[in-house]
Amino acid sequence: MAFSEALLPEFDQEVAGIRKTLERVPEEKFGWKPHAKSMTMGGLATHLATLLSWAVTAVDTESLDLAPGGVPMPGPAPVKSRQELLATFDKNVAAARKAIAGAADPHLLKPWTLLHSGKQLLTLPRIAVIRSFVMNHAIHHRAQLGVYLRLNDVPVPSIYGPSADEGTM
Repeated sequence: MAFSEALLPEFDQEVAGIRKTLERVPEEKFGWKPHAKSMTMGGLATHLATLLSWAVTAVDTESLDLAPGGVPMPGPAPVKSRQELLATFDKNVAAARKAIAGAADPHLLKPWTLLHSGKQLLTLPRIAVIRSFVMNHAIHHRAQLGVYLRLNDVPVPSIYGPSADEGTM
């Protein structure tokens, strides 16, 4: 079995849970944040909707510099509605899935490098980048967004089993 064939069922499962979580984000709470150092709910949801694009970057490029020439890359434009949030997410899911599905094992084992201002932060095989910086990163922020929902009395969806708000999957 190819690496991509083994990875895609997990990817599909995780993105389904992410989408369920994003569907719950109330537009009127996009500006809410639990702490001064925290992202806003809309900013966190936007980050979650766009970070899957890193799968395409990991497959299609040799590296990414987060601050080329010392200038930080611009972040994604904030979404203005839940509909825009979900459309952004769906677009990125489709592109990420296509990139993963089209990547052969030898390519997924090639190194990929993350840089900041030209300095190497890490180098990992592309498959490790997809698992850690894409999937695990998304899982982390999905859970974080679940806390934001809970703190705003928005029902948290079932992901791996029942939630306090949903007794069944």
